Amino acid sequence: MTDWPDLAGRLVGDSHRLAVRVYYEDTDFSGVVYHANYLRYLERGRSDFLRLCGVHHNELADGSHGAAIAFAVRAMNLEFKAPARIDDVLEVETRLVRATAARLTLSQVVLKREQPLVRAEVEAVVISPDGRPRRLPKPVLALLLERVSRDEGPAG
Repeated sequence: MTDWPDLAGRLVGDSHRLAVRVYYEDTDFSGVVYHANYLRYLERGRSDFLRLCGVHHNELADGSHGAAIAFAVRAMNLEFKAPARIDDVLEVETRLVRATAARLTLSQVVLKREQPLVRAEVEAVVISPDGRPRRLPKPVLALLLERVSRDEGPAG
């Protein structure tokens, strides 16, 4: 099997960068990325950010750190600034703004050549498999607290 060291993007300072190519399936009839597909790009950015921080969804889900837990998006604020088109290479930048035992606040931006296309503020909460509120295991929270951004937010 071939090793793909950047498949999950990379940590750069206090942010995470993930490259995403726009495919035909991502676009609407006009050739522009359909607005809901940005949610997928943002989710990939958050997931790979956590992965590179040492927080793996499968370990959270199987209870490797104690009780089984997951993250659920509680709130998201989106601002669409400019469109992306087929074959564009985008970058999803993710910053962890705040982490508590039960909640993460992230700031994300989808960029094309450093131009912001979409901005997102995301609040994710920790839940059990049946949807009840839970707390992060202390070792997981400690990993995340190391990555809290000291900056104002994503570039652009």
